[in-house]
Amino acid sequence: MIKLDENKLAKLRTSSERLTEKYGEPGSPEREEFEARAKAYYYAELLKEQRKQQKMTQQQLADKIGKKREYISNIERGNSDMQLSTFMQIANALGLRFALVVG
Repeated sequence: MIKLDENKLAKLRTSSERLTEKYGEPGSPEREEFEARAKAYYYAELLKEQRKQQKMTQQQLADKIGKKREYISNIERGNSDMQLSTFMQIANALGLRFALVVG
């Protein structure tokens, strides 16, 4: 049976507290920048995984959208801030469809 040290447990911080400590309060410029980078990484991972599932190379995807392979590589590594139009272009090349939900 595992025995928990309640003193140590009480000192644990939530993920929200840790984010606030490192990147500032929600809505602060630092926090907004972090969240934007995190979302960009998430969407890049989504596209990369879909590309891999389709057994498509970065070069093949780049050719489909008229970009260089290095551009796809930079996006997948999170080194490029992708515009919405580029995201949609890549998504369409991968056969993905998205719906906009408002509200």
